[in-house]
Amino acid sequence: MTKWDYDGPILEIDKLSISFFTRLREIPAVMDFSAKVMPGEALGLVGESGCGKSTVALGVMQDLGVNGRIVGGSIKFKGRDLCAMSPEELRDIRGSEIAMIYQEPMASLNPAMRIGKQLMEVPMIHEGVSEAEAYQRALEVVTDVKLPDPERMLKSFPHQLSGGQQQRIVIAMALMSKPSLLILDEPTTALDVTVEAAVVELVKDLGKKYGTSMLFISHNLGLVLETCDRICVMYSGEAVERGSIEDVFDQMRHPYTQALFRSIPLPGADKNARPLVAIPGNFPLPHERPKGCNFGPRCDYFEAGRCDATDIMMAPVEGNERHESRCLKFNEIDWNAPIKASAVKEKGEIGRTVLKMDNLKKYYEVAANALFGAGDKKVVKANETLTFEARESETLAIVGESGCGKSTFAKVLMGLETATDGKILLDNAEIQGTAIQNRDTKTIADVQMVFQNPFDTLNPSMTVGRQIIRALEIFKIGKTDAERREKMLELLDLVKLPRAFADRMPRQLSGGQKQRVGIARAFAGGARIVVADEPVSALDVSVQAAVTDLLMEIQRREKTTLLFISHDLSIVRYLSDRVMVMYLGHVVELGTTDQVFAPPYHPYTEALLSAVPIADTKVQKKHIVLEGDIPSAMNPPPGCPFQTRCRWKSKVAGGLCDKEVPPVQTLDNGHQIKCHLSAADFAEMEPVIKVAAE
Repeated sequence: MTKWDYDGPILEIDKLSISFFTRLREIPAVMDFSAKVMPGEALGLVGESGCGKSTVALGVMQDLGVNGRIVGGSIKFKGRDLCAMSPEELRDIRGSEIAMIYQEPMASLNPAMRIGKQLMEVPMIHEGVSEAEAYQRALEVVTDVKLPDPERMLKSFPHQLSGGQQQRIVIAMALMSKPSLLILDEPTTALDVTVEAAVVELVKDLGKKYGTSMLFISHNLGLVLETCDRICVMYSGEAVERGSIEDVFDQMRHPYTQALFRSIPLPGADKNARPLVAIPGNFPLPHERPKGCNFGPRCDYFEAGRCDATDIMMAPVEGNERHESRCLKFNEIDWNAPIKASAVKEKGEIGRTVLKMDNLKKYYEVAANALFGAGDKKVVKANETLTFEARESETLAIVGESGCGKSTFAKVLMGLETATDGKILLDNAEIQGTAIQNRDTKTIADVQMVFQNPFDTLNPSMTVGRQIIRALEIFKIGKTDAERREKMLELLDLVKLPRAFADRMPRQLSGGQKQRVGIARAFAGGARIVVADEPVSALDVSVQAAVTDLLMEIQRREKTTLLFISHDLSIVRYLSDRVMVMYLGHVVELGTTDQVFAPPYHPYTEALLSAVPIADTKVQKKHIVLEGDIPSAMNPPPGCPFQTRCRWKSKVAGGLCDKEVPPVQTLDNGHQIKCHLSAADFAEMEPVIKVAAE
């Protein structure tokens, strides 16, 4: 039988249970998990961190390490039980028939080996083909994954490629032997939204071209909607709902699935009128799971004596083939009931201008040959003439791809870097040339930052309370230790953490809890401007909702100006008052949220909006995939920075886009766009995102 002759399920997982064994106890990671992937089908596996998604994938790969063991059930690949195979048989199947793409592309590539060599190894080892044939196949696959100049790519080393290019190479490597099953574990988490859109498009096309079945693991419901045919929702080691995308998205039948959807910002959510609903409580640890339904303690529909009485099995949902739910009450719940309105929040009154940037520039000088410091100096223009203002109680979102200058501008504002030119005025006092060590205590307390990764910002050897008190000491708040301790406990109340957490070490906290400590510390000195650099991108969706809501609540109370740096436009649309879009150091669009999310757009904003995955089957999106990567800031294109990737360029006569940096045009009500397009061209633009009428 050749590997293409099988017509049953490609992958059949039946009542799978996987445990990890430590010196203390057995930790059940996955229990009673069943799933099927048919030929050419893509199954999405979703759920929060720690629910067992990756463990299922590693079980399929038979790669559970020393401590992991399959303790029940079976995994069949094309009818053969993987658990019963010898190491030799598994080696033959892995890489040739089943391939896996991991979250971090650099971890899958050998840094000391050229890309071509790494790709050629696959068919040479698995199929024994000649070097010449392997090279031809590598060339074909690199062309398939839409990488520019394939021959040069094959000669490159991994470090010479961007993150998006590395991830494409990893996909190419997985496809080299045309596997029957491709497992993708969060393959786009580390990528920009535009690159993510291109990679997702690529995976879908290649799935069709090669007839590959896919198991797509993600916590992003929008991505699953765009890539998969069927979905399986996991919670705490169990599958809680399974069905086709339409069944689960439009007729969900499990309270956890419903809670997940309520915690993500879909079009129409509003931070004041319709706030997100965070899932109450915390994820249970594997050895502390409740009796009965695992989701019981966090469920709105929990019924004592019934939901916690016995183990709950998957049950079919009437009228839908292969749609199942692990809930005793799914036929009794009114799934169309409107969300119980949490208190409608008062919108904070936007006050006077607190921060003003005027033609800010930040250039770096680097040696052309960075390794040995030789050669001419080159200038990297990280920020070009940034001009904007931010007001009290306002949320200004700053969006753009990696390398567009968002974080550089934040560093200059914080005083970690000084400006090359231009001004930053904080309450009309210039701060652009004062490094952080020379700033007075009040300025430092006034401008604070919440970082992307909560794990790196806390001192692992200091209790939570001590870290906050340390900030209070630096900001000279409180006269005595007792006063500072009381203030620290009030800050824990502010970020909704129990006061008992003051004596905990960071390792005893979850990611969302650590991020709250980071926020408490930022507000310790009564910060007036908080720069939040991707503050929720490392967190689960349910935790994201709670942390975003918390930031909004503190902002209303303290009248803080929030500069929210993000590439997630769904969150930006939900919480920002104004949006600034950056590309290659330039501000290309600036306006209120409504202005930026409706036409006319800057061509780059249009492409960004098209790239955002939205978890709603009623949303229709215009399809625009950006070709190519962001040019290097060391070697920017002449004229308009976006002209190398712009689909509107042909509309501008006389090759103006290639020659001149566009002027800033001010449209209605102060909406600014830096573009050569005419008013007539802007009037032609159609909305990228449309919500179909019910």
